[in-house]
Amino acid sequence: MSSFAHRRKFARVTAGERRNPACSDAQADDSSSAHILPTTGRQCMSSGGHLRREPGHHVLSGTVNGTGALTVQITSPASESVIARMVSLVAEASETKSIRALFVEKVEQRYSLGVVIATLFIFALPLLSGEDFRDALLRAITFMIVASPCAVVLSTMPPLLAAIANAARHGILVKSATVMEAMGRSQLVAFDKTGTLTEGAPILVEVTPAARRSAQAVLNFAAAVEHHSEHPLGRAVVRAAETTVTPASDFRAIPGQGVPGIVDGQVVRVVQARGERADTIGTVVEVQVDGQLTGILTLQDALRPDAAIAVARTAAITQYPVHLLTGDNQRTAADIAARTGITDVHSRLLPEDKAALVRRLEGDGIPVLIVGDGVNDAPALASASVGIAMGRHGSDLALETADAVIIRDELAAIPSVIELSRKAHRFVVANLVIAGTFIAVLVTWDLISTLPLPLAVAGHEGSTVIVALNGLRLLRTKAWRQGSTPNRALEQVATAPEEIRHA
Repeated sequence: MSSFAHRRKFARVTAGERRNPACSDAQADDSSSAHILPTTGRQCMSSGGHLRREPGHHVLSGTVNGTGALTVQITSPASESVIARMVSLVAEASETKSIRALFVEKVEQRYSLGVVIATLFIFALPLLSGEDFRDALLRAITFMIVASPCAVVLSTMPPLLAAIANAARHGILVKSATVMEAMGRSQLVAFDKTGTLTEGAPILVEVTPAARRSAQAVLNFAAAVEHHSEHPLGRAVVRAAETTVTPASDFRAIPGQGVPGIVDGQVVRVVQARGERADTIGTVVEVQVDGQLTGILTLQDALRPDAAIAVARTAAITQYPVHLLTGDNQRTAADIAARTGITDVHSRLLPEDKAALVRRLEGDGIPVLIVGDGVNDAPALASASVGIAMGRHGSDLALETADAVIIRDELAAIPSVIELSRKAHRFVVANLVIAGTFIAVLVTWDLISTLPLPLAVAGHEGSTVIVALNGLRLLRTKAWRQGSTPNRALEQVATAPEEIRHA
């Protein structure tokens, strides 16, 4: 009821006004330009340095309105807005504990019991041998203080939480400390194609109608079925129709099997082409009406400008070559692979094929990190050790299934967050060494001779502060490094065709 009530409301946003980050997302009913940098961290350039918003376009909470006044219809309650989800993900990540932290806590419980028992012995044995009560009690108290594992317990979480916060600042929301820890262990990275390596904004380049059918009729059939689709290809078909079509009824999105629907009493299915029809560069889809081929649509998507560099940097820091997983035909996959430097290509994959491939690699003992954005990527994202979703155009299912979300859609963040995770691991190990060294030195000192109580307290508290501050060093901006770009990546970009380099 509450959700329905929100969707019925309208709001007026004047020029220069910000959509309140605490409010819900909305849909525009007028035309204006919008500045979404506060939400995505990225300036979307269109007219006047802003992203153009037309009637029916989505307006995120936190967006700053540009030149015109907007009337927006509330499409979701504040608790479901993009900003709210970002805050929720960061809050959830701060409450989770890594596997190493859980292990340390389990060991710490037994260790603490051992410290208590040892303290009782250190207090009782000198008394039995005739030592003064005050001296025995002081030594026992000193031992308990210096042997306490506070610094050890604090060794694990501060570096991981600092890394999560730093990643969030640079546009990656990591859902838990366990995920941040697992990223650094990734040995193989696999990328989806559409919406991940490519811009996710394909354009229709050709319509081939069957006999006695017009190109516009074929396009209208496809647009009617794709009207409710979240897939970038579906949105491209709707844009290309350029006319208002009545949405199909009984719409269903079946990953890997196309989208069927009822249009004017006819069963229309838009499905990816197979066989010889698909043997071209681009994505080829068939439009079928009542089981008969009505036309073929060919769509192409531009490669992201940072794709080749991101792939090269990722390959440089992982043990295995980067993989490309796509449902597109072999020629399209090979073209993208050649332009990005990927050597391991898997084409014509259904969603279950992607998931099966990931499970096979995981079964061989290879931790896989996969990057995707669509509904068809969700099974693979769930099967991998770490799944990362492209958040700007990603489907809700992919965002929910993934372990991390890239809000800014910058592929260069992938190798950066892997390196940040590995740095966090090194900080955790360093903290454990520091904490263990302090405990060993102070306990040995107390057992060999009398350690002054003030010095014991200072050593114990000092070690705790040191490991905490050391972990927080990962909050610094320079802890997030874009990394050096391998020369071969620069060569690929430099020698790419003009339309590719500036796509």
